[in-house]
Amino acid sequence: MTSRVDLGTHCLQTYVDGPAGAPWLILSNSLGASAEMWEPQIPALTENFQVLRYDTRGHGKSDVPKGPYSFQHLVDDVVRLMDAHGIETARFMGLSKGGMTGLGMALSHPDRIERVVCADGRSDAPPPFKAMWDERIGKVEADGMAGIVEGTMATWFTPDWLDANPESADKVRRMILSHEPAGYIANCRALQGLDYFRHLSNIGIPVLYVGGSHDKGASPEVMQAMADATPGGRFIEIPGAAHVANINAPEAFNKAVLDFLTTDI
Repeated sequence: MTSRVDLGTHCLQTYVDGPAGAPWLILSNSLGASAEMWEPQIPALTENFQVLRYDTRGHGKSDVPKGPYSFQHLVDDVVRLMDAHGIETARFMGLSKGGMTGLGMALSHPDRIERVVCADGRSDAPPPFKAMWDERIGKVEADGMAGIVEGTMATWFTPDWLDANPESADKVRRMILSHEPAGYIANCRALQGLDYFRHLSNIGIPVLYVGGSHDKGASPEVMQAMADATPGGRFIEIPGAAHVANINAPEAFNKAVLDFLTTDI
């Protein structure tokens, strides 16, 4: 089922798959992606869950409210989507910016979220990280989404995957190019304000950190440190994958997250 949900100030595009009455799982996309990025997971996830995907604000078919955005905006969007769909509690999985949003949900709404998968994400914004996004914003301002598409592909995937999957790679390129530059830039500003690491010790729900072995931005070392700082948190490394591990190595990714998400079902 596909629907646009009016949150009052803007509308978000949502997609619901899986059997009615099953436990809810919410999926949140990375910067530069849309709900489309989760297609390699949907067949496996819908065996156990009713899955709500959405295009985050500024992405895909969702509206582009005026920026800049913050993670408070992104977290509030999730809560309002849950209310609109009548979801009292859910499990949550996000990648990169989506995973960071999941950490925000775990910190501020632990009564609504049962457990979180944070994939290929980080939880702070040191100066080099902030500067990287300034550079990225400059390229988008100058050349639109075309200015960052190939650099993004090189970050998201290993060279071997790009060589072996030209059709899938072209599909991802089209997804990146489909976004409005203003929405992308507004989300970059949210990333520059990321400040969750010092609060991870307050998380009281299970969190699984998953990341590609070749991810440079959210490196295994960064993600292990986050897991160590989270009570009961743990980290699983996905061999041979870069930043978008769920597409780069879907079988290994699916096994890692399903074992965690389906516990107690």
